[in-house]
Amino acid sequence: MTRHIVARTSEIPAGGNKVFGIEGRDIVVFHVNGEFFALLNRCPHEGAPLEKAACVARLTSPEPGIYQRDRVGEMLRCPWHGWEFDMRNGQSWFDPKRFRIRSYPVAVESGAELQKGPYVAETFPVHIEDNYVIVEI
Repeated sequence: MTRHIVARTSEIPAGGNKVFGIEGRDIVVFHVNGEFFALLNRCPHEGAPLEKAACVARLTSPEPGIYQRDRVGEMLRCPWHGWEFDMRNGQSWFDPKRFRIRSYPVAVESGAELQKGPYVAETFPVHIEDNYVIVEI
């Protein structure tokens, strides 16, 4: 699996999303409750763009007339036909055995960590004294 740096965390506002073209696929990254989730930007039903989906809460009912909301903002409701999916893993809420959205692992790393690549050039401390540049070896 190849890692792709797609954006600064500040480029995707809380409660928002942004679409990125990665290896020929449109991937939508959501920023919900301080976490980031990446999904294929296409509903498996008829291909609706999930970037337009509503981010809703999970609604459960232990008995008739009693409703409980949790995981606010972590469920996606397709903009065309209302199919719902769990944004954590792409699993459909209505038919978990047959339908899902492709989900992708997401990591948040500091810029300093990203600069540490597998290939690092050897560097030396540099000081400026008056008008002379001095390299320490």
